[in-house]
Amino acid sequence: MLAFAGTWTSVEARRAERATDAVAAQEATPSALTLDLQALTGFDTAGAFLMQRLAARIGGTASHFELVGASSAEQTLLTSAAQEPVPEPIAKVEPFWLLFLADIGETMAETGRDIVGGMEYLGRVVTTLLGVFVAPRRLRPISIVHHIETFALRSVPIIILINFLVGAIVAQQGIFQLQRFGASSYAVDLIGILVLRELGVLLTSIMVAGRSGSAITAELGSMKMREEIDALQVMGLDPVEVLIIPRLLALIISLPLLTFIADIAAVLGGMTVSMIYGGLTPEAYFSRLQEAIGLNTFAVGLIKAPFMALIIGLIATVEGFAVKGSAESLGRQVTNSVVKSIFMVIFLDGLFAVFFAAIHY
Repeated sequence: MLAFAGTWTSVEARRAERATDAVAAQEATPSALTLDLQALTGFDTAGAFLMQRLAARIGGTASHFELVGASSAEQTLLTSAAQEPVPEPIAKVEPFWLLFLADIGETMAETGRDIVGGMEYLGRVVTTLLGVFVAPRRLRPISIVHHIETFALRSVPIIILINFLVGAIVAQQGIFQLQRFGASSYAVDLIGILVLRELGVLLTSIMVAGRSGSAITAELGSMKMREEIDALQVMGLDPVEVLIIPRLLALIISLPLLTFIADIAAVLGGMTVSMIYGGLTPEAYFSRLQEAIGLNTFAVGLIKAPFMALIIGLIATVEGFAVKGSAESLGRQVTNSVVKSIFMVIFLDGLFAVFFAAIHY
């Protein structure tokens, strides 16, 4: 007979386990086993598992024991603890190359779904936008102006600073590399063409994607988590018309303005460094800049801006509506929004570069 006393709960599990190990090491295998539980003062599932393990170690695999002084609750716990544990499935280790190919396939399939979903969403936005233009009373100018202030006006300081520094860096490196050939003045050509055609709009779009795109996704995701979008639908309002159209129009208006400011800041940054490193006067700098660029050079960057704004807005709103309802989902969708927006901005810039080169513009 084995008599149990005291508290056999999860709190005293370590002490009880040491006691059962000591008993199992001393006891011989009996033909019959009796468990006396009359002196127990506390008992839970942890104690039941320890008693079952002790009985199995002493009585062998065919351990059958008799209970003395056990309540119905204690008998139920011991019966439950005696159930055969479910064996854990053995994980099949797949070859690395197979997992790698599976990841690539899954990524390609997800990309395809994103493209199809994005085209469908674009069609819905265009249809809603046409409806707004047909009935101008449905347009929300106050909301558009508010978002222009958020996206454009409050972004001006960081846009000016970033592009001023980039223009200065391009000028410094251009002068440093070209002065070995006695052509340091051609750094002005480098600044004008590189900044006005590519870097100005590209850096501005990336900054807007990281600042405004993430904010749009976070706002819409939070509204979806609080079921505010469902409330709009219950009220008979179209979330695309109320939430998406003002933000898209504000982005399409804001990004060309920011690109213009960015171009000016980068040109001034290049001029500042050219005065210090190259010894060029402002008159000589701007005279050289006029010879190096044409109106088309400046127009290329501005032409790209609305399309990049549209891409950023579409991705940000799609990811905002994709939020499920948890903080983890919100963080994941904001990250996806920024990453996808930056990738698509660079990809679109490459497409425009090929297009303008093909038409010699």
